[in-house]
Amino acid sequence: MHPYSVLIRPILSEKSNKLRENSAKYVFSVRRDADKDDIARAVERMYDVKVLDVQTLVKRGKIRRRGNHLFQSSSEKRAFITLAKGTKIPVFEDQ
Repeated sequence: MHPYSVLIRPILSEKSNKLRENSAKYVFSVRRDADKDDIARAVERMYDVKVLDVQTLVKRGKIRRRGNHLFQSSSEKRAFITLAKGTKIPVFEDQ
């Protein structure tokens, strides 16, 4: 799988910022069919850093109601990337 097609977007929220500051973990939204090895290779190749660990989470879409209609929001897969000590991804640090 091509590394530029694995990572969809970085997740920038209060919770992800605290993870980044306290434990050097970065959060990305990734493709559903990407496995941990694909994600680690993509991050290492795109940002030139050393990845120690990858944890994934599939966030299921919620069923919502608007009037008589039910619909389900999109599901997404998130990856929590742990980097080697002392390394950072500069894209996140410019915020």
